[in-house]
Amino acid sequence: MFSLNLHSSTPLVQQIVEGFRQAIDDGALRAGVKAPSIRQFAHAHKVSVFTVVDAYDRLVAQGYFASRPHSGFFVKQRPLSDGGAPGIGPNFNFDSMWYLRRIFENRALRMKPGCGWLPGEWLFQEGVRRSLRTLATENVDLGGYGEPKGYPPLRQLVRELLAEQEIAVTTDQVVLTQGSSQAMDLVARRLVRAGDAVLVDDPGYPNQMFSLRFLGARLFGVPRTASGYDLVALERLVVEHQPKVFFTQPRLQSPTGSVAQLAHLHRVMQLADKHDFLVVENDIYADLDPEPRPSLASLDQLRRVIYISSFSKTISPNIRVGYLAAAPDLLEDLAQLKMISGLTSSEFSERLAHGALLDGRWRKHIKGVRERLAQAHQGAAARLLNIGFEIFTEPKAGIFLWARHPELPDATELAYKGAEQDILLGPGHLFSADLHSSSWFRFNVAYCEDPEVFAFLDKQRQRG
Repeated sequence: MFSLNLHSSTPLVQQIVEGFRQAIDDGALRAGVKAPSIRQFAHAHKVSVFTVVDAYDRLVAQGYFASRPHSGFFVKQRPLSDGGAPGIGPNFNFDSMWYLRRIFENRALRMKPGCGWLPGEWLFQEGVRRSLRTLATENVDLGGYGEPKGYPPLRQLVRELLAEQEIAVTTDQVVLTQGSSQAMDLVARRLVRAGDAVLVDDPGYPNQMFSLRFLGARLFGVPRTASGYDLVALERLVVEHQPKVFFTQPRLQSPTGSVAQLAHLHRVMQLADKHDFLVVENDIYADLDPEPRPSLASLDQLRRVIYISSFSKTISPNIRVGYLAAAPDLLEDLAQLKMISGLTSSEFSERLAHGALLDGRWRKHIKGVRERLAQAHQGAAARLLNIGFEIFTEPKAGIFLWARHPELPDATELAYKGAEQDILLGPGHLFSADLHSSSWFRFNVAYCEDPEVFAFLDKQRQRG
C-alpha cells in the first residue's frame, strides 16, 4: 500500500495520514474497503499502536475513514463534485487543536511533563479515605438528588474560605458544581450569545476557549505578561470591541504560571466599570499559592466579578467538586441553569470533599504540597535552562512553567514526536486564542524529574 520512513523528519502520524489520503484520492482504496486493524498496521510498520490510533482518528476527522463499533475502520464514500468532502480538499487545514487534545489528554503515556494535574501521591488520598470511612458509618440518603445549590455544610465552608481571602459572601451566593469546568460552562452559557465579543487570556485555558467558540463568541486574546496583562493591549481591545465579558485567571495562570500584580487587577476592574463588562475569575490554583494575595473578587466584592474555584486540583480530580460565587440575582440564574442542564451535583461527592476539608491534617497537607512544588519548580527551571530554554517567568509556586527553545520552533511537531517516545508534551498551540502555531511549551513541574524527558528535548534540539 505505502511505506513509512522511520528516519524522516516528517512525523509518523502525518506520514500515515498522507499515505492513506493519497491511496484513497488515487482510487487505490475504494469506499467501503476495510482498513488494516490498528494492531495489524502497527505491527507491519513497526510503529506504536498509539501512533496508529491517532492517525486513524485524524483520518476520521478529515472524512476519509468511518469508524464502526466492533468492526474497525472503513474507507468512507467521498463526494466527487469537488474532489472531496466540503472543507477537506487539498487545501484543507486540519484543526490540529482537536488532534493535539487526543495526545494531551492521554494519561497512558509514561512521562507526562505536559499534563495539567498533580501526581496521585501528591493529593490528599488519606484524607479522602478517612472521609469515605466516616460516610460509610452515616445514614446518607442515596435516594434523593440533593440540594439544587449543593450540600449546605460545604457551601458554608466555602463561604468561610472565601472570607479568609476577604471575599464577603452569604451561603446563598455559593453554588457547588461538578468541578470548575461545569462552573465555567454555566457562566458562559448564561452570559454569552453568538456574535458576542469576549476577552480571554492569551495564552489561556483551552477548555474555556472551546466552550466559548462553540457558543459562537468572537474571542479576543489579551496577551499575558510575566506581571499579569499587557495593559495597553487590554485597553485597546476593550475600546475597539466593547466585550461583554472577560474570562481570566490572574493567579498562577495556566499555562504561563504568571501572577497578575495588584496594579493590573485594579486596572482590569477600572476598565470593567468604565466599559460595562463582567469579569469571570478562574482561581482554581488559589490553594497552591503560598502568598496571601488580593483577587479580582476581593477588590470588586462580586459586583462585576464571578468567582470560580475547585477542590479537584488538591483533594482529587475524581471527586469533581468545584464552586462559583456571584451577585445574588446572577447566582440564582446560574443555579437555575445548573438544574436545567443536569439537576443537582453529586451530594455524595460534596460530602466526601467536605469531610476531607474538615480533616485536621488538611492544612498541613496543603502546606506540604506548596513546599514540594517550590522544590519542583527549582529543579525543573534548572534543567530547562541547562539545555538552553527560555522561561517566561519563574513563579516558584503553582504547577506550571512556560518555556521555549530558540532551536525548537514548532512545538506541535515536537509533541507528535514526543508521543511516539511515550512523552506527553504541552505544546503552545493548544493554549492559543487564535489557534496559531507556537514555539512555547507548558511544563508541569511535578512531572519534570525524569531525565529521559530532558534527554529527549536536548536530542531534538541538537537535530534541529
